[in-house]
Amino acid sequence: MTPGADVGDLFSLKARGALVVGGTRGIGRAIAWRLAKGGARVVANYVREQASAASLDQEAVQAGVALETFRADVTSSTGINSLVEFVAGRFERLSILVYAAASGVHRPFDQLTVRQLEWTFHLNVRAFFEVVQRFTSRMQTGSTIVALSSEGAVHAIPQYSLVGASKGALGSMARHMAAELAPRGIRVNILSPGTVLTEAWKVLPDAERRLADAAKRSPLGRLNTLEEVAWAAQFLCSDAASGINGHTLVVDGGARIVG
Repeated sequence: MTPGADVGDLFSLKARGALVVGGTRGIGRAIAWRLAKGGARVVANYVREQASAASLDQEAVQAGVALETFRADVTSSTGINSLVEFVAGRFERLSILVYAAASGVHRPFDQLTVRQLEWTFHLNVRAFFEVVQRFTSRMQTGSTIVALSSEGAVHAIPQYSLVGASKGALGSMARHMAAELAPRGIRVNILSPGTVLTEAWKVLPDAERRLADAAKRSPLGRLNTLEEVAWAAQFLCSDAASGINGHTLVVDGGARIVG
């Protein structure tokens, strides 16, 4: 950080190359959009939901921001290779890597299978590990990595054991990365949103009641918005957060401080 820098400059991401893995839907999409609006040149990766990617591409063109989508399956070596090649063709160097890809099964613990466990950990943990390993060689001093976690990483949530456990593992790995990559000038942080209304809620059991309960539990009396989470991501990726490393930034309106 430059002493006496203007506040606007500190939050600016102008001309920085950014990759958002899982960046065309939900929180990942909101973050990709916010980074682009902040001046970054963004690649939003996805593997399914072509319609969501197409709509994001169209919105970016209409808004005049440097954001494009790219399809690649980060659970396969072939997919990661194609993503690395694509990003290398877009940016001289990658300054920002946000890992927002996630999956999981929401069922009672005794109904889960080993196959479901392996898939959840593959995308939520192993792919994060592999993506970071491949891209850090292209990142220089001043670069940053942000991993998306959730409340389930630290608190037990009904029918959330696989996702919660995988997010706990992701957070631990990110903290170890933060310690090892810091000497190279690469910061690693974790962004942990509270309950946010996204498309993912459509497939969850008893969603309406759980969303209402989450809003009541928050001292703010409401759910956080996608935009609030995205602003926090921009902060972590900016020079304003240059002294923050290995930290979990919680954006939940204070829900976790009251139980």
